[in-house]
Amino acid sequence: MSTASLAGRIKPAVRYRGVATAYAAGDGNGACLYGPAGDLMIAAMNHTDYESAKACGAYVRVRAANGAAITVRIVNECPLPCAPGQLDLSQQAFSRLANLSVGRLPITWTLLSPATPGTLSIRYKTGSSQYWCGIQVIGHRNPVATLELRTAKGWRKLNRTGYNYFLAPDGNGCGGAIRVTDIYGERLTINGIALKPDVAHPARVQFARH
Repeated sequence: MSTASLAGRIKPAVRYRGVATAYAAGDGNGACLYGPAGDLMIAAMNHTDYESAKACGAYVRVRAANGAAITVRIVNECPLPCAPGQLDLSQQAFSRLANLSVGRLPITWTLLSPATPGTLSIRYKTGSSQYWCGIQVIGHRNPVATLELRTAKGWRKLNRTGYNYFLAPDGNGCGGAIRVTDIYGERLTINGIALKPDVAHPARVQFARH
């Protein structure tokens, strides 16, 4: 598969235009269900470009016409009427670009593959067992395109949900090897993740920088 087809709506090396708005991010948790964020340079992606959680975890570089720029991580969804191209920035992030009183700020933004993240982690959803499986990827450098489980019949692709978990469609259980593919086509195979739900299990691997 090409990068274009794996990437979906948000593609590398494309500049998107829209407006920035601001919201009170609280502890930084959001629709992507990563949990509280230590770094509040975060944003909510508009419903269309959120693309059923495909935007979750993406890093984007945001620029305003005044020359100010910031990097934010997507952790939330901005529901309709947020328009394609729109980013709802945390108030902390918006204030780096302009005064909050501006309200709506014309911006451009591009996808990043940053140098900073450590290794990614895997989290099983509450209720996951050898009979039913929900999996979340945390701390990935590049957006995740697909997630697969190794079964007795080979690799099986799980369905992505709008709340940023991948679910087995018909009760195929957790516990086997996991294969995660990013939008650039890199595949990481992860073994030995203990079947303990609601725990971020370090996977000791990370996608390459682009």
